[in-house]
Amino acid sequence: MAKIVAVLFADPVTGFPPEYARDTIPVIATYPNGQTLPTPKALDFTPGALLGSVSGELGLRKFLEDAGHTFVVTSDKDGIDSVFEKELVDADVVISQPFWPAYLTPERLAKAPNLKLAITAGIGSDHVDLATAITKGMTVAEVTFSNSIGVAEHTVMQVLALVRNYLPAYQTVLAGGWNIADNVARAYDLEGMDVGIFAAGRIGRAVIERLAPFGVKLHYNDRFRLPADVEEKYNLTFHEDIQSLVKNVDVLTVHAPLTAETAGLFNDELLSSMRRGSYIVNPARGAIADTMAIVRALESGQLAGYAGDVWAPQPAPADHPWRTMPHHGMTPHVSGASLPSQARYAAGTREILEAWFAGEKIRSEYIIVEGGGYAGTGAHSYAKK
Repeated sequence: MAKIVAVLFADPVTGFPPEYARDTIPVIATYPNGQTLPTPKALDFTPGALLGSVSGELGLRKFLEDAGHTFVVTSDKDGIDSVFEKELVDADVVISQPFWPAYLTPERLAKAPNLKLAITAGIGSDHVDLATAITKGMTVAEVTFSNSIGVAEHTVMQVLALVRNYLPAYQTVLAGGWNIADNVARAYDLEGMDVGIFAAGRIGRAVIERLAPFGVKLHYNDRFRLPADVEEKYNLTFHEDIQSLVKNVDVLTVHAPLTAETAGLFNDELLSSMRRGSYIVNPARGAIADTMAIVRALESGQLAGYAGDVWAPQPAPADHPWRTMPHHGMTPHVSGASLPSQARYAAGTREILEAWFAGEKIRSEYIIVEGGGYAGTGAHSYAKK
């Protein structure tokens, strides 16, 4: 029997919800690329429930304990005295979410000789040191596409919030004011702007499709160029590198994975090459941006706005400079954690576990690392081209 440790975010401060704002969530048949949704043999939860918090347990406890496994759930994940650190030493499987990541550093992995499988309930496995996982022969898997559309929707929302200067206008209402000039002095139309997409994978492609009707001029850069018919359909301009892309856009959205090549990419030099008054929305990973370079660019006016919901580290400390920098629209990492997304990634996590315990092949789109190297989605997203 196995020991599974799940690190999930804490329950709401007001307690686990006795009811929800809506009674149902929409039923989605397939993802836009035709990939099937998670297909576990059964579910022990009601879709639309809060599953990603400690009390929600991803709906896994009955399934795991009925099979004789040990299941530990905690939100206490940081520091040598944390529950996660103590339970990790004899864990066989670790489950984590990008929103409340259980960082599997080389040091932690060295303390976990039994660890064979790390699952991301959601998308993005950079909280696992993948090089060490490869060396240890571990499997790293994530629930690909489970929350991609939700992240794309959040991205479009934040683009509009920045360009239209929505958040200051909302604060004016809360304050009882009616300060028209103060708010519209920084408000623009998205229509006609050059919008760049950095990495046009599942999320980036969905952002392209959702922004096209706004009458923008779309640009993109990706390691893999999109098919000619897609470029023609959306009138896309392809740029060979990020340097060319950022020089030619008013708004940039970021969707690349965090790798050695992208870490700290948005530094003073790259930001200074952008059009003055550009906007950046980054729902990918906070560490792709140099923290203080973003602050300096906003303070100088080089950037007109910055938003996203990813930070480095996560959770962000109370004194993180992005909390107080000017003209930002940051959120905690919530873009991929809507209740419908939680239902999909909880089901996908169970599907992965069912396959793992049965000795069956985990579907390739979920695989990041396997058999001593990058595989499946990992070979496309993380391996060097």
